[in-house]
Amino acid sequence: MKDVMIVTGAGQISMAIARRIGYGKKIIMGDKNFDNAKKISQIMNEAGFDVVPFEMDLSSRESILAMIEEAQKYGEISMLVNGAGVSPSQAPIESILKVDLYGTAVLLEEVGKVIKKGGVGVTISSQSGWRMPQLTAQEDELLATTPTDELLDLEILQPQNIKDTLHAYQMAKRCNEKRVMAESVKWGERGARINDIAPGIIVTPLALDEFNGPRGDFYKNMFASCPAGRPGTADEVANVAELLMSDKGAFITGSTILIDGGATSSYYYGPLKPKQ
Repeated sequence: MKDVMIVTGAGQISMAIARRIGYGKKIIMGDKNFDNAKKISQIMNEAGFDVVPFEMDLSSRESILAMIEEAQKYGEISMLVNGAGVSPSQAPIESILKVDLYGTAVLLEEVGKVIKKGGVGVTISSQSGWRMPQLTAQEDELLATTPTDELLDLEILQPQNIKDTLHAYQMAKRCNEKRVMAESVKWGERGARINDIAPGIIVTPLALDEFNGPRGDFYKNMFASCPAGRPGTADEVANVAELLMSDKGAFITGSTILIDGGATSSYYYGPLKPKQ
């Protein structure tokens, strides 16, 4: 039996993190697109890792439970990397809320029930949640603590209160961060930790879709006008995950680390500040 790492979202960021800290572990690589899961698994297995592809749908509790059950065949689950999600250019409002908001909340909850003592997880949110106006303390608490199956019934998430797919995505990512805070308390009861990473523009196939989508010029200007002056790489996200998931991060739980080349800072106090 081995320690098992569950990875959702077979993309560049998930793979970079799994390659950085997944050696010696059994890795279950889940994706809704099974071909993606098989492709990433093959690349990693040919580099000496031990990866099993798994078809899973983050928006379905049954699918998440099936993935956990598969993982437990090989040993105790000691790590979770959640890189699954859809972008504002890829999906309608309902899908974004069902996958990025609800699905992430269910995944953190269900893995949190079985995570090994000393285990650790990271979920990937987005800088996008930082550019939305502040919610009230009560709204934040509702996003953090509402039972998962009631989340999508919240008033702030009803269609009339969501302007467009970008707004839905920002709400989902804000919810991810609040959910990590609340779940870290429960994970802590098992001696485990959970954190969130909020990347800015990282060059991945998803980002390339965005660069070529309706908001492409906005995104290109964002990384050109941020202090770093460039987009990031998946390996730079893995640098942060390695800190959070190693013993060096033992005192960090319930946190969100923003890794965006300063784009959020520039949005509030620099050249990216919206014109009034």
